[in-house]
Amino acid sequence: MSSRLMAILAVLVLAAGCATPSPSRTFSAEAEVRAAYGEPVKRWPNDDGTTTLEYSNQPNGHVTMMYTIDAGGIIVHQENVLADENLARIERGMTQDEVARRLGQHRSVQTFVLSGEEVWDWNIHNDYGTLATLFNVHFVDGKVARTSRSYIYPHDGNDRMSMFGPFFDPFPHAFGAPYPFRSRWYRWPRYPYYSPWYFY
Repeated sequence: MSSRLMAILAVLVLAAGCATPSPSRTFSAEAEVRAAYGEPVKRWPNDDGTTTLEYSNQPNGHVTMMYTIDAGGIIVHQENVLADENLARIERGMTQDEVARRLGQHRSVQTFVLSGEEVWDWNIHNDYGTLATLFNVHFVDGKVARTSRSYIYPHDGNDRMSMFGPFFDPFPHAFGAPYPFRSRWYRWPRYPYYSPWYFY
C-alpha cells in the first residue's frame, strides 16, 4: 500500500472518530459518546461526583455538547450549552472560569485597551443563511461586565437577508449594515464586517 493511500485512510479514520456533535443525537453511556465523537475537549469534575464531558466544534461550528456521566459511566444529562436559553444564563459578575464551565471552549479572544475589556466569543446558530453570528462575553478585571451579539457578513455580499425583496433597503449605508434589512444585491467589501447596530 502506498504511503499516500495510507495517509488518506488515516485522515478518514480520524474524521470518523471526530464527527460533529449533534443536539438531536442521544446516548446512554460514556462509551457510546466516545465511540461517536472521540475524546472530549475537556472533562469537568462536578461537586456531586459526576463528570461532564465537553465536545465543541468551535471555531467554525455552533454546537458545544456537554454530557454529564455518573461514576458508572452512565449519562445522566446532556445539553447543547450554546442554545439560547443557556446563553441567557450568563450574568454580570461571573468569573472567566464560570463562563468557560457554562459555555465551553470559546472561538477567539480580543482585548480592548481603552475600555479595559477582554472579549471572548462563540460562534452560535442563526436562522439567516450565510450570516455568521457571534455571542460575545465582555470581561473587565476578569468578571463579566456585559454580553453582546455581532454578525459577520459573507465575503461575496450575498447573505440572503432581505425581508422586503431584492431591491429594497430602507436604511442608508453610511453607518454600516443595518441588520436585518440589507439588500442581497448590495455588494459589501470583501472582508468580514462586524455590525455595530446590535451590540448591547
